[in-house]
Amino acid sequence: MHVKDANEYEDLLAEWSDLESGLGIILSHPESSQEFARRVLQYDRWMQSLMQRDPDAGLYLLFQLASNSPVGYSASHALICAVLCHLTATLMDLPLKARDSLVRAALTMNVAMTAMQDALASQTERPSQAQQEMIRLHPVKGAMLLGNLGVQDEDWLEIVGSHHDSRVELGDFAGVPTAVRLCRILKMVDRYAAMISPRLSRAGRTATESALSIMANSPADAIGQALMGVVGLCPPGTFVRMDNDELGVVLRRSLKANLPYVAIVGSAAGHLLPAPRLHATAQGAPAIRVALPASGVRAQLNHYQILRLGSFAAELFV
Repeated sequence: MHVKDANEYEDLLAEWSDLESGLGIILSHPESSQEFARRVLQYDRWMQSLMQRDPDAGLYLLFQLASNSPVGYSASHALICAVLCHLTATLMDLPLKARDSLVRAALTMNVAMTAMQDALASQTERPSQAQQEMIRLHPVKGAMLLGNLGVQDEDWLEIVGSHHDSRVELGDFAGVPTAVRLCRILKMVDRYAAMISPRLSRAGRTATESALSIMANSPADAIGQALMGVVGLCPPGTFVRMDNDELGVVLRRSLKANLPYVAIVGSAAGHLLPAPRLHATAQGAPAIRVALPASGVRAQLNHYQILRLGSFAAELFV
């Protein structure tokens, strides 16, 4: 990782926060955003630049944000879906054009219900009949809105318009049109990201529960395999309980599947450590016993100290 001092951490955090805020503005007011389609492309390039700089730090910050607060849910959800689609498309070796259509659809799939999506994350009662109707219609309305705002990419429009359509699940993955394959990817990423995110009506699931649910529903699915290859059972930003009862937070992925680098932040007795301790689970005990829901962890972490440990990981563990 590249977070080597406080200034780099503050810059990285500010860039991710600014990206999410800017995305939230255009999604909330699409018709008043000048050159909406071009702005989405700019945010896509910005996200790619941040992920190229430090993908594990990006995942850490995004998963911490998605797991800890429902505030600004729509933009946060769109951004994490776009990041996961970007990583999944890369792992699946999709053509660049297909990757672009997929990621930009992820950023804008809920453009027709942004305000309501934020409201739903903050309400405890079930969606009203009017809200249910808006949920049902938002894919088609979103595609129409994007077309009116200057989006000319047909795959982008089709993915948005079909991202809740069960019919895209029919047929062999290799034999269906490109837009249908891409829509399947977005549907799975959307479900996974929604599982880990909290609502006031419920806590988010743990990342492991979400991953196992995805795989249980499609154990041989190439998309599920690719998504799990990207995030693993415990992606960066996930709280974990070690088998010696210490509290950790996953810091970064390693070359060995599901054996990530962990920052140990709490003792077995339940006390926060004065400073986090870097541990490579691939090197031996303690092992991760279970992932924890972020809503159940009250620890106030120093994210700078945690992310800074990552810059030493490659040097300490070879």
